Amino acid sequence: MLLFLGYSGWLNLTEIDPDEEVQGEIHLQIEIIGNGAARKLRCVVFDARDLARKDRNGASDPFVRVRYNSKIQETSVIKKSCYPKWNETFEFDLDESAAENLCIVEVWDWDLVSRNDFLGKVVFNVQRLKDVQREEGWFLLRPDKSKPRLDEGNLGSLHLQVQLRDEMVLPSIYYQPLVELLCQEVKAGIKNQKVHLITLIDETTTAECRQELAVNLVKLFLGQGLIKEFLDLLFKLELDRTSEPNTLFRSNSLASKSMESFLKVAGMHYLHRILRPSINRVFEEKRYIELDPSKVESKEIGCSSLHRIHSESEVIQQSGQLLQSYLTDLLNTITRSAKICPPVIRATFQLLFKRVGERFSEEKNQNVKFIAITSFLCLRFFSPAIMSPKLFHLREKHADAHISRALLLLAKAVQNVGNMDNSISRTKEAWMAPLQAIVQRGVAQMKQFILQLIDIEEKDELDLQKPISLQPQVVKEGYLFIHKARSKGPLLSFSFKKLYFSLTHEALSCAKTPNSKKSSFVPLTSIRAAEKVEEKSFGISHVMQIIYTNDAGQEDTAYLQCKCVNELSQWLSALRKVCGNNAGMLCSYHPGVFRGDKWSCCHLKNKAGLGCDKTRHGVTLREWNDPLDPDLEAQLIFQHLLT
Repeated sequence: MLLFLGYSGWLNLTEIDPDEEVQGEIHLQIEIIGNGAARKLRCVVFDARDLARKDRNGASDPFVRVRYNSKIQETSVIKKSCYPKWNETFEFDLDESAAENLCIVEVWDWDLVSRNDFLGKVVFNVQRLKDVQREEGWFLLRPDKSKPRLDEGNLGSLHLQVQLRDEMVLPSIYYQPLVELLCQEVKAGIKNQKVHLITLIDETTTAECRQELAVNLVKLFLGQGLIKEFLDLLFKLELDRTSEPNTLFRSNSLASKSMESFLKVAGMHYLHRILRPSINRVFEEKRYIELDPSKVESKEIGCSSLHRIHSESEVIQQSGQLLQSYLTDLLNTITRSAKICPPVIRATFQLLFKRVGERFSEEKNQNVKFIAITSFLCLRFFSPAIMSPKLFHLREKHADAHISRALLLLAKAVQNVGNMDNSISRTKEAWMAPLQAIVQRGVAQMKQFILQLIDIEEKDELDLQKPISLQPQVVKEGYLFIHKARSKGPLLSFSFKKLYFSLTHEALSCAKTPNSKKSSFVPLTSIRAAEKVEEKSFGISHVMQIIYTNDAGQEDTAYLQCKCVNELSQWLSALRKVCGNNAGMLCSYHPGVFRGDKWSCCHLKNKAGLGCDKTRHGVTLREWNDPLDPDLEAQLIFQHLLT
């Protein structure tokens, strides 16, 4: 049960057309009443939600216009609300001979001076309505027809890849046969050179979906406590069809993608601990680094302190010294980290080392078993994270051009260590020579490190038989501004207080600083919703609300301001994931605040009544540290087998 929508390609930029800036839904009932020639078309306009904000105050003044057979009727105007309630009824004489048999419901923002702003419309086919007699529900507002663009293609283009996924996951019992079959095959291993289902999955997986399927399989077997056995099976299948050791695990096979995904899923905390100090140092020092003579730029090599221009050789010499320092520190950190590497990763590398050694046992191939490990650890794990630290959650922002170049050179050096072949490195990029001495020492260090890494003790092996949880103790943390709702008085932006929040699997707590004693907390089991707040409520952006049950058993709300929209989305996603199975989650909420005697969003005066907007508990971001969900992974694997 999967709905998958997406787009990938170039889109032309165009000027904003206000009539196309449409969002929200409207609650309508439209029906045909009466008999014979006296039949009428009745339209009941109940309310709307999440309308576009057209006015400077962060709201709109909406009204509805209903058009049928050249006749127009309008509702009253609701001031300063994007969640208006009308509850008004309109009737039209039904015209069987009408040329245009459509009923059009439009929503407009009323303006006193300028022209009204279009907020969206819903179109009903009256002929079809005659068959069903009545339609009622929430209808998505649509934009007006696009107008011809004079600037089409003249304002540049944007390359986008967007995916929307709506997954319906069934109860576990429906996936049990598939999960049991997969587990049985993995436990049995290769018998008579056949592994039916795993082989089928491997052979039918296209390059486009192999990465995603690998993640699904890895997470499924991590949850079953069989990840080592699953990867060992893929190692054997890959080794059986590989005759040339130089190409081992260098393709994007299911085995390679699964091992790469396994490291990212199970080893991200280890990666952060190893790389973050070195990455932060490069970002903080902000030094211009270049070893390639063809890329040295004179405008970048000025030395303001000495008031002279450095020569090309001086720039390369200084760059070499800096990179030597970075690389030495990084290699020392990596090669001393065997004990803190997760046992499940160590045990898997132990198996890989053994299988490759058995397959390529000749004396000339003694390095192959080491390279098999570094091809994953260095080339597919450490180096990509060094080149793109934001993608691996090591930094909040992408590096600028200078820092990015320094990271690329550092990543190249780590790749050279992982390749364990210094002569190839020298012939391909001779300008990397200043790092060759450290790379040579690094190769020896890396071999010693791998021997320590695979020397895992038996007691650690026993822990691998248990299903693995990837969730850290702290799910998310950081500074936020808090304002607790008050029953009296205005809610002002300056009443927000900066505190350090920490979200775990037990509670959301806060303190003055990261190291201060927690001053208050909300148990996760008491949280009933986590949603956005309208900008007009406080006059500031990026505010969310956490609705929870307090110690007195009453519903309470905490308002938290984030520094940007990305942080807001991340906090909402994290809260929804850890509270998703709570009992008593709300189906509706108010996106405004209760000020004076009414809600600012819909103007209702009942503080404890139903909300005017629907909650969005299932709208989350896909993150590397998502909790294991065996049913979800089984659903995605099942979907792959069907298609």
